[in-house]
Amino acid sequence: MGGSFNPIHIGHLIIAEKAREQFALDEVLFMPCALNYMKDASELLPSAIRAKMVSLAIEDNPFFTLSTMEIDKEGNTYTYETLESLKSQNPDNEYYFILGADSLWTIADWKEPERLFASCTILAAVRDNKTIRDMNKQIKVLNDKFGASIFLLQTGNIEISSSNIRKLVKEGASIRYVVPEAVYKYIVENMLYKSNILKC
Repeated sequence: MGGSFNPIHIGHLIIAEKAREQFALDEVLFMPCALNYMKDASELLPSAIRAKMVSLAIEDNPFFTLSTMEIDKEGNTYTYETLESLKSQNPDNEYYFILGADSLWTIADWKEPERLFASCTILAAVRDNKTIRDMNKQIKVLNDKFGASIFLLQTGNIEISSSNIRKLVKEGASIRYVVPEAVYKYIVENMLYKSNILKC
């Protein structure tokens, strides 16, 4: 499960747990990206801080693991490269890539989508007012174009986003219960998203 995790929130954890349960996964790797070349980086906290929040969020789940594979690499990282590297390191493992509905509509524009789809099975969660029908139609488009293997996660529509959490913090509103308690305390204690000091 890759992403900016800026910050990680309850929705990420629900999706990861449902993927683990629904597809009998041995482990879920949470992999913060260093930079997201497809998103505005103006509000992106340094990777070490985002990784710390991920670590705090998943510390009580023995099936969840933080991977710093992408943030340890210089420059842009690409999902297809990450997946191919994981497969070369662990050729006997089967890899699944967990993502939200929004990514199903952009993934064809990612770097080397053919190689990405060849490296993994996609597990997609419903988000952003997309319906199951919308999702299935988009899955068919990707199947027809790339031969992708994509399955829907049974999560319902989780309407929690990192961008909205950052907005709430700036407005002085509570973010308790939309992020794990340890992450909430870390954000408050370090005054994250309220100052430009820690921003890239």
